Amino acid sequence: MPGITLGDTVPNLEVETTHKNFKLHDYFADSWTVLFSHPGDFTPVCTTELGAMGKYAHEFEQRGVKLLGLSCDDIQS
Repeated sequence: MPGITLGDTVPNLEVETTHKNFKLHDYFADSWTVLFSHPGDFTPVCTTELGAMGKYAHEFEQRGVKLLGLSCDDIQS
């Protein structure tokens, strides 16, 4: 069974962040959102992939696309 794919509606989860808690659907609202993740904090993928998303964040913003990075690590990480 595949995970989330393009066009799927994700569950309206309440998410704990380092800034505040929020519900996914409130964040997504009526915009396109790119969900991305990495295998673990402080890994080579973490630094390169998150850095690339940060580098191009303005390009996404100009197009009305929100970015949401997901981590499997705990909030203290």
